[in-house]
Amino acid sequence: MNNILPLVSLLIPAYNSAKWIRSTIQSALAQTWSNKEIIVVDDGSSDNTLQIAKQFESEIVKVATQKNKGASAARNHALSLAKGDFIQWLDADDILAPDKIEIQLLNSDKYPDSKILHSSSWGMFYYRLKSVKSNPNQLWKDLSPIDWLILNLQGDGHFMTNCAWLVSRKLTELAGPWDERLTYNDDGEYFCRVVSMSEFVKFHSQAKSYYRKGNLSSISRSLSFSNRAFNSLSLSINLCIDYLINLDDGELARNACIKALNKVNSLSNESFSEVVDQNKKRIFQMGGEIKNDYKSTRYQLSTIVFGTKKANLLKNIIWHTRIILRKYLEKFQAEIFGDRI
Repeated sequence: MNNILPLVSLLIPAYNSAKWIRSTIQSALAQTWSNKEIIVVDDGSSDNTLQIAKQFESEIVKVATQKNKGASAARNHALSLAKGDFIQWLDADDILAPDKIEIQLLNSDKYPDSKILHSSSWGMFYYRLKSVKSNPNQLWKDLSPIDWLILNLQGDGHFMTNCAWLVSRKLTELAGPWDERLTYNDDGEYFCRVVSMSEFVKFHSQAKSYYRKGNLSSISRSLSFSNRAFNSLSLSINLCIDYLINLDDGELARNACIKALNKVNSLSNESFSEVVDQNKKRIFQMGGEIKNDYKSTRYQLSTIVFGTKKANLLKNIIWHTRIILRKYLEKFQAEIFGDRI
């Protein structure tokens, strides 16, 4: 009997992450799953992210760099270097609990050709893990791929953060590379694709991962929700819809897709753009109707006063301001208690 533990590749794309990359790499190194490799790909950072990452280079930690091409390209580069039987994605500002991977694999199918997809519980934090806030949603349970995709598309903010997943080599190969056309919701599209290739999504409640919220220099976040971001979001959601409909074209699935498209359109800066029109046509083709009730009364009033584009910008500014205030409150607490991460 082969008692060799499968190799797990922890893949970390990084862009201007000098503040966080050290803690992230340390959390990867601290994994109690002993057979691991860590691959960091610096996406052309202008700060000293690369220099910090290189301090960890060893037989276990490999560091590569590339010209700035975006998050998906950096992830694809990391994946091309990975030799693991399982893939653990880890953004450069996130943290894993030390036993996260071990819990997911310990009593599970450990074969690299497994089509079981593993997820975990996760929580948000800014500077202190003691302040982590977990918000369980309907995806925090064992699910079939169809049920997972339906809940993800129809739910209000139901998603799994990147670091919650553990993906077998088989599923990784079936899903293919990250879509480098996408600049917004590239992770949402990728993991919907992985889910659609799986036989089952296994949720591990005791495995924990931590998503650092409010990192405004993240490679996947910008202050304003631009037309480019909207077009990327729309494309990603339409691809996710394709993955679901290819598995199930029933009423529940269609209703989830229609709801997702109406929600996407509600975020557009332009009421009659080509992309919005295409989404409306798809809604009609799926037997649905156009709904505009996903916007709050306050937001609708602001669009009347300021126009849609300025109202969206104001909404994002308010959202970011709240995050900044919460961040600095937690930062202050971290300095007092000496437990900043």
